[in-house]
Amino acid sequence: MKLSALFGVLLLCVAPLTSAAIYTYIDANGARVFTDQPPKHQRTETLNLKPTNQVPAPPVITAPPVYQESLEPLPVQYQLLRILVPEPNATIRANNRQLIVTVNSEPALLEGHHYRLLLDGEAVGEPTRSPVFPLKDLNRGTHLLAVEIINQQGAVLERTPAQPFHLRQITLNDKRRVNPCEKNDYGVRPECPLKDKPKK
Repeated sequence: MKLSALFGVLLLCVAPLTSAAIYTYIDANGARVFTDQPPKHQRTETLNLKPTNQVPAPPVITAPPVYQESLEPLPVQYQLLRILVPEPNATIRANNRQLIVTVNSEPALLEGHHYRLLLDGEAVGEPTRSPVFPLKDLNRGTHLLAVEIINQQGAVLERTPAQPFHLRQITLNDKRRVNPCEKNDYGVRPECPLKDKPKK
């Protein structure tokens, strides 16, 4: 293929997208020439090219964002927190008005966490890592106990429901009921005063 013919093909390929006039003629050497500028004093033919087909660009599909798992650790979840002693609704007899409360958690208390005991809705003492709470100067009657696990900022992580217990003081009648007075006990045992000694 001659250079002029090759040039003509290239002109056809790079023609603008809109309608354009292309001129062609035979030069002095007998070769066909294609041009968009008609030469002077030269008989030319005009080629009317139709606009090329324009294919719309495909829509851009945006992929949904990929959410990566957070690198922050999840908050600690205690599977179990309970008061072991006293049991719910237990009756405690204590003349000294004292009581030892023990609690338990699973998993065990983690670093930086503390137990806090609540008696009748009020915190007792300071938060501690010990699961044992000694109570004293308790009034007779029914009380409510609950225990919390708190972090270093004082935020409550876990809390048990409030459970009741009943504190009683042992009376002389209770002692007599457990260990009845014998003849020689009157005037000796506090629960067996002489005034109660049966007459002969």
